[in-house]
Amino acid sequence: MENVIEARGLTKVYKDFWGRPRLKALDGLDLEVRPGEIFGFIGPNGSGKTTTMKLLLGLLFPTSGTARVLGRAPTDVAAKARIGFLPEESYLYRFLNADETLDFYARLFHIDRATRRKRIDELIARFGMEHARKRQIREYSKGMVRRITFAQALVNDPEVVFLDEPTSGLDPISTRDMKDLILDLKARGKTVFLSSHLLADVQAICDRIGIIHDGKLKEYGAVRDILVRRDHVALTFRNLSDGTRKKLVDIAAQEGAELVSADNTLETLEDVFLRTVQGAKKPPS
Repeated sequence: MENVIEARGLTKVYKDFWGRPRLKALDGLDLEVRPGEIFGFIGPNGSGKTTTMKLLLGLLFPTSGTARVLGRAPTDVAAKARIGFLPEESYLYRFLNADETLDFYARLFHIDRATRRKRIDELIARFGMEHARKRQIREYSKGMVRRITFAQALVNDPEVVFLDEPTSGLDPISTRDMKDLILDLKARGKTVFLSSHLLADVQAICDRIGIIHDGKLKEYGAVRDILVRRDHVALTFRNLSDGTRKKLVDIAAQEGAELVSADNTLETLEDVFLRTVQGAKKPPS
């Protein structure tokens, strides 16, 4: 099956006023995002996450390498019409209400009036904003603004959705709701590219992840494959006495204890992230 997002040798070098190389923000990125998955893209500040997302959205041009979204170049207008984007900062017209805001963005996609009305009603309901749909955006809390910004990213019923820090600044309840909305996108067959600093959220909802540092991809793969500790094994027994618990597994088995499960221990994503980033900072020996 064709990848929804694909990068090959993607490199971005920022230059100074005189055209001299100033900063290599992205260095030969190879990346694939499959249809219908939630892909988490994480890294410390200045690692190249925002540059990558802007390149994939066609907001920047690469110095070298290629990127494809939905089989097309990121700058392709036909591809953009099938993409939704939730930026880290919400840029909405403060004196419009929710209905007017969503209608404005829907018009940008040339969606007909009947479809606009139906889709706006569905989004208002899905994001739990019926009670505030006629209030001006300037009266909204940060969580409410975040919901409407997320809703505008879906107004064109996109096939792939880019989310930049979707739960930034939200309280625990709003964060849980936002994660449920992202999982709902996956259930509806959408592909999600998620950038976040909240590692527990990434670990909880993503299928695969990439960890970027200093413009280079350091870890990449399925969440479980990255988190598993091959040198640690957790064993769970049923009907095992305290005394027998101290013995080796084969001795316990001989005494009739039932081995319920035996698997490699999983680290948290935070453990892997810190080890990956801090290890990259160590000077060579």
